[in-house]
Amino acid sequence: MGETALMVLIRRFGQPNLPALVMLHGFLGSKDDWSILMPRISQHFHCICIDLPGHGANTLALASPGFAQVAAHIVAKVGELGVNQFHLLGYSLGGRIALHIAQDFPDSLLSLTLESAHPGLTDDTQRDARAKSDLLWSKKLQQLSISAFLSLWYQQAVFNDLSKAQKQQLITLRSNNDPQRLNNCYLTTSLSLQQNCKAVLNQLSCPCFYLYGEDDSKFAQVAKDWQAEYGNAKLTLQPLAAAGHNIHSLHPRLFSDTLLALLTPITPA
Repeated sequence: MGETALMVLIRRFGQPNLPALVMLHGFLGSKDDWSILMPRISQHFHCICIDLPGHGANTLALASPGFAQVAAHIVAKVGELGVNQFHLLGYSLGGRIALHIAQDFPDSLLSLTLESAHPGLTDDTQRDARAKSDLLWSKKLQQLSISAFLSLWYQQAVFNDLSKAQKQQLITLRSNNDPQRLNNCYLTTSLSLQQNCKAVLNQLSCPCFYLYGEDDSKFAQVAKDWQAEYGNAKLTLQPLAAAGHNIHSLHPRLFSDTLLALLTPITPA
């Protein structure tokens, strides 16, 4: 696939001679979600924003479980741009996929930054409960209109920091998604199918960062528990005040400043 075709799936910002930063959005998002950060981030990095399967222009259907497939897919697409090593940033679902890229392609990473991402469940009881929950959401995605599904989705507690107007803006923005393609990605990348990726840190020699909003109590605890298990040397936590789950979208300046402070001191070996 040539660069012209790739550009349907990928948007790039910043000069190609700058260090590469691959950016993976969350469920229901697209490569364009990162555009709000580009005025600052692209001055320091060659930003590669890619649609995940089932999102935006990416029509790839994943087999189940889909983590190894999507990890290889992303690394291959980035490689076709001539980029073999890169900083990696993933938000929520994108962060969970980033962990599988780190697991399968550790030598490709210059750094790993996760935003509000789960490293994986630890026992079968948790996985069974999550599988049942995800199946219920999947049925809603198939049976309801996309706008009705989104209205329910953004009522979840993790989005409590969003105002009514912000939720409606997201519903309008996300309503052009294809429900069947979304459903394929949702089920094949379910947290119930994800490996417990906490130990991935042990095989990485690059810096690893975890950004979370202090108002996002669920993922604040996930981050703290993970660091307590593996230590400060393996995982650097970066709590951000007055922020919730989706920091980069609602607090772009704060997120940009934090990311640049973490990544700009890191240079390729």
